[in-house]
Amino acid sequence: MEPHNIQALKDAYQEDLIRWRRDLHQIPELGLELPQTSAYVKQVLTDLGLIYDDHYLQGNGLSVLIEGQKAGEASQKVMGLRADMDGLPIEEATGLAFAANNHCMHACGHDGHTAILLTVAKFLQENRHLFAGKVKLIFQPGEEYPGGAKPMIDQGVLESPQVTRLLGFHIGHLDPSIPAGKISYQVGPFMASMDRFSMTIRGRGYHGAYPENAHDPIIAANHIISAIQTIKSRNLKATEPAVISVTHIEGGVNQNIIPDTVFLEGTVRTINFQQQQFIAQRLQEIGQGTALMFDLDCQVQYDYKYPVLINDQEATEETVAVLSNTLGSDQIVETQAPLMGGEDFAFYGQVVPSCFLFLANPGLIEGSFHGHHHPKFDLDESQLIVAVQAFILATLDYLQ
Repeated sequence: MEPHNIQALKDAYQEDLIRWRRDLHQIPELGLELPQTSAYVKQVLTDLGLIYDDHYLQGNGLSVLIEGQKAGEASQKVMGLRADMDGLPIEEATGLAFAANNHCMHACGHDGHTAILLTVAKFLQENRHLFAGKVKLIFQPGEEYPGGAKPMIDQGVLESPQVTRLLGFHIGHLDPSIPAGKISYQVGPFMASMDRFSMTIRGRGYHGAYPENAHDPIIAANHIISAIQTIKSRNLKATEPAVISVTHIEGGVNQNIIPDTVFLEGTVRTINFQQQQFIAQRLQEIGQGTALMFDLDCQVQYDYKYPVLINDQEATEETVAVLSNTLGSDQIVETQAPLMGGEDFAFYGQVVPSCFLFLANPGLIEGSFHGHHHPKFDLDESQLIVAVQAFILATLDYLQ
């Protein structure tokens, strides 16, 4: 099999690739518990003659080791390839013949990620003679929530043997500026950190006609929300990407009652750890300062969730070089700025030199692409083979 020939790959693997994607699309599951999905993946791997290790996350995460048969300097190298497998709590509205009907949905392309890696597994199993060293495939639950990468790393997925380079893909259309069919990348920060903050503001409720007798948490919350927006506009350099969004506020039960408590929460996105720490500190100061001003209490909680996804320079430049040489430099696009979305692939990059890529393959429903995490999200299945080829080419180049 000649992996440089996209038509040959289509002829040999596209039917399985699309079938696996559609099967997985019908059984979306949430978080770290993916019994149907992991069972499906295990069965496909078994049918391919591969042995999997499923001791991660109570059998919901798994890895597969494929050993090359080619002699070469790369015999001590281990290439890791990762796919996430979880879905989202969204009621699907695509109208597709293979749509899910279990009140969950693959609305971010993870069904495609999993099918892509299964297809790569089939190619590598059938073509061990083309590479030296080893390939470790990682099938991970819980990327959307609460994060499966970190616990799988803690449970040893990058060890025995030690992964020396790791690649990952995200498909769909995360970056609308990238034309369909293109692969995009960036050296260094590629996707933002993803943190959660919450504030519980406790005052003293009273009749709405007598606000002078209350310590009004709604007024305090209003000041807090306005002050939060000054962190970006007044405390950070205008050239530094950062996002602080209040996304949920809750308080009160009736039109004539000032409540005792208001709760609010939101998300913080940055591209370096110093920004994360500074914003966390400022949120604490704003909460406490406002509480003092209005004579009430404010409890601030800041949760560091996913770190910045940083693409290793050597791993990324070497991967981009082989893809450009084979697919054409016009098919590989460097992004102009990090995306402010988060990805727990970032945890792998803290341990091993890693490269994360995007494939733009938006699928149209009713003539439009509806975006990630939308009930009408879809993929262009005809482009999935591009990610398969990219994984294969980068792996074979690294393991010569």
